Amino acid sequence: MVTLVLTVLGILTGIFGICFFKDFFENKGLLSTTRWDKLLGVGFITDFFDTLGIGSFAPTVSLFKIGKMTDDKTMPGTLNVGHTIPVVLEAFLFIRAIEVEPLTLTLLLGSATSGAIVAAGIVSKLPVNRIRLVMGIALLAVAGIMISGQLGWMPSGGEAVGLTGIKLVIGVVVNFMLGAFMTVGIGLYAPCMALIYALGMSPRVAFPIMMGSCAFLMPAAGMRFVKEGAYDRKASMGLTAGGVVGVLIAYFIVKSLPINLLTWLVTGIIIYTGVKMLKEVKVEEPTRATEIG
Repeated sequence: MVTLVLTVLGILTGIFGICFFKDFFENKGLLSTTRWDKLLGVGFITDFFDTLGIGSFAPTVSLFKIGKMTDDKTMPGTLNVGHTIPVVLEAFLFIRAIEVEPLTLTLLLGSATSGAIVAAGIVSKLPVNRIRLVMGIALLAVAGIMISGQLGWMPSGGEAVGLTGIKLVIGVVVNFMLGAFMTVGIGLYAPCMALIYALGMSPRVAFPIMMGSCAFLMPAAGMRFVKEGAYDRKASMGLTAGGVVGVLIAYFIVKSLPINLLTWLVTGIIIYTGVKMLKEVKVEEPTRATEIG
């Protein structure tokens, strides 16, 4: 089943790659003037940390803005196109190297992908503020449980590599929601880490699941941006090339981390993401009725 998952992912990525490289070379005379070394550097740094579970979108946006490397209008497309191949590479490396029960892996990857496709229209209409508030609080609560477990105050986490029964159902449902939440700009990595830990699975298992989930989502999204020409071709190619190198280097570091250190790393990522989400909750302006009352 794992072989089937990787085969399907490889085919999707191959189709995306043909579409991306064909468009790049057909329009190589229209590339931006941003220096290649800057773009390659951003790709290397962001996908290096993406492989550690921190995520690449937010850091990329920050570095692009600081360096004034691309237009904000093409940012969403540039991120999706440029990070697709590095994320797929992450998925291949971690799915093959870290043991995950095949049925659990397949169902969680499928549910996240389905969530992004089926529920995109529904979730995208929900108030982003409320989603960020609820998820921010939930992530910090899970991080608190993880810290308590690490300090021996209470048992938490586990060593399981698969789910059964009600836990499997919960995992499928929640990962479906996380896939849908990506449509409103909320990353999947940290919430997925929290889910895996809360269900008693090994923190190490979070890597193939969260990266595999995103890897299945991104080729389709990337092709849409390529076909519409709604991305910065040079920036995306720089992210791809630098990102692949960053992934390969970071992969060997993560693979060799002891489980205790990895758990603290996961906890830190979850806290960072939870705080970031709460900080991004905007104060809603009072309605006219409220002002009058």
